[in-house]
Amino acid sequence: MNQKNFVHPRDQIVDIMKRIYGYGMTTTSGGNLSILDSDGNMWISPGSVDKGTLRREDIVCVKPDGTIEGRHKPSSESPFHRAIYKMRPDIKGILHAHPPALVSFSVAGKIPDTSVHAAAKKICGTVGYAPYEVPGSEALGRNVAAAFSAGHSTILLENHGACTAGSTLQEAFQRFETLDFCARLINRAIQLGTPHYLSDTEIEFSQLDRNIDFRPFDPEVRSSDEMELRYQMALLIRRAYKQMLFTSTEGTFAVRVDKERILITPRNVDRGNIQPEDMVLVKGMRYESGRKLSRAAWLFRAIFDAQPEINSLIIANPPHLMGYMVAHEEFDPRVIPESYILLREMPTFPFGTQFRELGKITGTLSPRYPIIMIQNDCMISSGRTLLEAFDRMEVAEYSAKATISARNLGGMKPINDEQIADLVKAFKLIP
Repeated sequence: MNQKNFVHPRDQIVDIMKRIYGYGMTTTSGGNLSILDSDGNMWISPGSVDKGTLRREDIVCVKPDGTIEGRHKPSSESPFHRAIYKMRPDIKGILHAHPPALVSFSVAGKIPDTSVHAAAKKICGTVGYAPYEVPGSEALGRNVAAAFSAGHSTILLENHGACTAGSTLQEAFQRFETLDFCARLINRAIQLGTPHYLSDTEIEFSQLDRNIDFRPFDPEVRSSDEMELRYQMALLIRRAYKQMLFTSTEGTFAVRVDKERILITPRNVDRGNIQPEDMVLVKGMRYESGRKLSRAAWLFRAIFDAQPEINSLIIANPPHLMGYMVAHEEFDPRVIPESYILLREMPTFPFGTQFRELGKITGTLSPRYPIIMIQNDCMISSGRTLLEAFDRMEVAEYSAKATISARNLGGMKPINDEQIADLVKAFKLIP
């Protein structure tokens, strides 16, 4: 996520609170965020103020001497914020809230296993656990601080929720969002069967840098087509983020500009605030200097080279569809006519196939098989245009959500072979 060096702590807190409230990760009265600034001031969200309408003037400043500045009292949970900052000088931002998925784990006395997804373990680190105490009490502050003093930056609070911290509030949010993502994946997978987890060896192998053959260059000319594609990419990426199809750290677009050049989402840029100028231009095996090249650039390059009819690609982790990938259960896209028309069959590959047998990915993803899934990793959606690839991603996720719900009603009755044949004929689909 972008470092907000020029954004006041008040505005950072309001921005993150809007996100977690808008995502249903906290309630009107719940959740509290804080930032410790370079002068030792603790900026913190207020207590007893509607989180859905929080404004910058509502944020409270607690001075190093304990003096309080602001129109409200600080959050009742401020004791554990103070305790954490005192215990861990490296921490400058803290987030605490009660998202339903994480509360489900906290009331069950279990910690979400972040090895459910390769990137999550690196973001969250080891997850600690704080025993229950009365909210707002010094005793709770001691329990939470003790978990952080053990080296954790992500913890679950018994019968309470979650608390994350980081060198910035943005980093704390990344950990919070990612832990919640893992909790939702595990819950979806349990609805479908048994969750599968990755070994440390698999995670380490997946994180290797495979962009070593790319070299930076300085583009000389910006075409109108490139500028328009940058604009459209930024719009759709932010939309994907708002719909929780992406997280702030995960989710990548790529689109052809012409036969040689492609545009790719950058690495480590907040998907919720991404801008056209953030995109990275790639020409052959060279990328725009001064930009952070996506870790998946090598994969996009290989797919585009192998499939000239594909113009747009999206790598994403939609939570309901990921439930199938984590449970290693087959997803049947014969849900409604639209789903089959847009998705067709959706081949699934074992985790790591793109690293060990790249040809299986580049040879399968095609106009005939426009979406593929990789277990415990991602879905890859393709299309002739950005919007077509985006539409397929949406339809795949909504269809997966519908089929999971249908299990509670006795299971899905898929479109039959005769009906499929009618769709193929009526819409002139590739047989």
